Amino acid sequence: MGARRTLIYLFRHGAVVGAETRRFIGHLDVPLSARGERQSAAQAERLRGTALSAVFTSDLARARRTGEILAAPHGLTPVVVPALREMAMGRWDGLTAEEIRAREPGAFADWMSRVGEFPFPGGESVPDLAARAWPAFEAIVAAHAGRALAIVAHGGTNRALLCLALGLGLGRLLALGQDYGALSLLERDAAGWRLARLNERPVL
Repeated sequence: MGARRTLIYLFRHGAVVGAETRRFIGHLDVPLSARGERQSAAQAERLRGTALSAVFTSDLARARRTGEILAAPHGLTPVVVPALREMAMGRWDGLTAEEIRAREPGAFADWMSRVGEFPFPGGESVPDLAARAWPAFEAIVAAHAGRALAIVAHGGTNRALLCLALGLGLGRLLALGQDYGALSLLERDAAGWRLARLNERPVL
């Protein structure tokens, strides 16, 4: 009998307060909105019958709260992993794309043309993000091989993890949708990782 599959239910946290402004929030510690709470509860209900062995979250409040809601039906306490937090966006944290384009048009154009390489001014690049998040992900997987678990992180973090698990270049980052509250499912067996679901939004 072959080894059991490892199942990673990878969530982006629910919608946040002020989401409609479409600001870069990076390391800003903003809370879930009422909609984000409902999104998280809908996904928790969806996973109620899944035998989760653990729930891991970023240390930012929006991910921790989402993880608490997902973990509650299973009697689990989320494990906080700071390395899973969103990419640091430096001096662009809290700004909209329009504001950044107006203030630093050259840097913004460079960032847009080289999303997988160009660092946020005063912040991180995608390789920086991958260098801290991927080892944390691998450690979580190694500790729970053959079981099902949930990881709650962020749009940038999840995209980087998906790229690395699937052998895609980090420049493909934006090809992998990650909406608020959405679920992606990674399955791992002896042949490696397989993407079973991508960006499945909660049904409210």
